[in-house]
Amino acid sequence: MAAKTAINIQTRRIITAVLLVSCFISLASQTMMVTALPVIQADCHVSLNAAQWLTTGYTLIIGIVTPLSSNMYDKFTNRHVFLGTIGTFIIGTIIGCLATNFYSILLARLIQACASGMLMSFQMTTMISIYPLEKRGSILGLSSLVISAGPAIGPTLAGLILEYFSWRWLFIFVLPLMIIAMMVGYWKLPNYSTPRPIKIDYLSVFISLLGTGLALGSLTAFQMNPWLGLIMLIAGLLIIAVFVKRQLGLHNPMLKVQIFTYASFRWMTLVGIFAFMILLGTEQLLPIFTEKILGTGSFVSGLILLPGAIANAITASFVGRLYDQYGPKWLIIIGGVIMLVASLPLVTITKQSSLWWLTIAYTIRMIGNAFVFSPALSEAFSGLSKAENSHGTALNNTLRQVFGAVSVTVCVVIANTPASLVLGIRLGMWLTVIFVVLMLLSFGRYLTLKQPTQ
Repeated sequence: MAAKTAINIQTRRIITAVLLVSCFISLASQTMMVTALPVIQADCHVSLNAAQWLTTGYTLIIGIVTPLSSNMYDKFTNRHVFLGTIGTFIIGTIIGCLATNFYSILLARLIQACASGMLMSFQMTTMISIYPLEKRGSILGLSSLVISAGPAIGPTLAGLILEYFSWRWLFIFVLPLMIIAMMVGYWKLPNYSTPRPIKIDYLSVFISLLGTGLALGSLTAFQMNPWLGLIMLIAGLLIIAVFVKRQLGLHNPMLKVQIFTYASFRWMTLVGIFAFMILLGTEQLLPIFTEKILGTGSFVSGLILLPGAIANAITASFVGRLYDQYGPKWLIIIGGVIMLVASLPLVTITKQSSLWWLTIAYTIRMIGNAFVFSPALSEAFSGLSKAENSHGTALNNTLRQVFGAVSVTVCVVIANTPASLVLGIRLGMWLTVIFVVLMLLSFGRYLTLKQPTQ
């Protein structure tokens, strides 16, 4: 029995390392292109609106594909899912390495996004499934570290690469890393899941893709034609409502939406969503301010975000263990207070604001975010069974990506609305403060619902 336990521990470590590294690479790739947009725009002779589809399209595809991950996890072995997902990402990366025009770059990005959406949910489901309940906080702390640090470090890495190489190297540098991850997975990743002979409801798949695509696509359409965006949003939400109703009536649903009736999943997922919206909104507004108002280059703008990403990663690494010992209550309250305190320099930003001051404020806010995000993620899954984990990760990741995209879009729209960009940035930062307040109110609501059962 002891030998079996030793093998299990060794297997867990291999699985954890392979999944976290590959997921980090895919998430960093998601935001790497932000820094490269002006370069690609000039090189491919396209408009900035067209070039932005390299980032917007990536986010949209992740949101559309992620709901399918629960079915893939149930129907196929973990090895098939992992190797197929990494293989898809490698194909997209190769296309990017060989791209000769904007449309081939866009195709590469969309293929990468398909794999990234699947990989993120697969990683979370696997980590929850292979570790005992008493270590869930620690292991999801590592998962939240990757989810937060990957997108935060991406722009800095891209800025460094673009200092010395062309945009093509954003794909070339990623390719060998993913090939190594696939080779390690092929030789070392064992089968630890048993596929079930489930029948995929292709009508649900179609409705999900159509509804999610319209709802997410409306975010971009709003910037070009508000009426078109509104029509797409309403149509998307109605189709999603049809999707939800259909899932409630299926014996083997594509997505088990019933888990939203669990208070822990519903409210703590909402807390995590607000934390992610704060992270992405702040991360988007700061580079706009530093580049357009302070006149810094893309590399310096990326460097401003780097200390925050590092601090977030370090904090997340021990907050998960604190959650296992003490639960989420004081961790999330402390995190919310830290984020509110760090907001003061951001909502009073001026043309004279120091880069160092902004870097410190962003770093402190990222520390607060780590105090919230990891415990919220762990607590959201505390009431789910092992069979429900894949559905929970799919729902959690989809909603987080959707509302993260909403946060970025709304913050940018608000920033560009006033005649003064400085005033616009301040208003966008105030919106993130509102998100902090709503996050704490959501957590307070969860505590009041949980209290009678204690």
